[in-house]
Amino acid sequence: MSESPQKIVRSDTEWRGLLTAEQYRVLREKGTERPFTGSLTQNHETGNYHCAGCGALLFASGAKFDSGCGWPSFMLPAESERH
Repeated sequence: MSESPQKIVRSDTEWRGLLTAEQYRVLREKGTERPFTGSLTQNHETGNYHCAGCGALLFASGAKFDSGCGWPSFMLPAESERH
């Protein structure tokens, strides 16, 4: 049985220094981008998508599909112990 990952504890000032303004708004303030405006919506490059806050693998590009909703969509999340 594997151990649970450690919770990342940072001050608000530290988070603001590590994240872009948009990343901070989405990750720390539960914001979202307007549909069809995000830089990853039309990204078709091969690779992996990681959390900007903790670095955890979220999705592989092979699981990405065009749902027509205006946000990147994925069929299958990466197997990760972080949620």
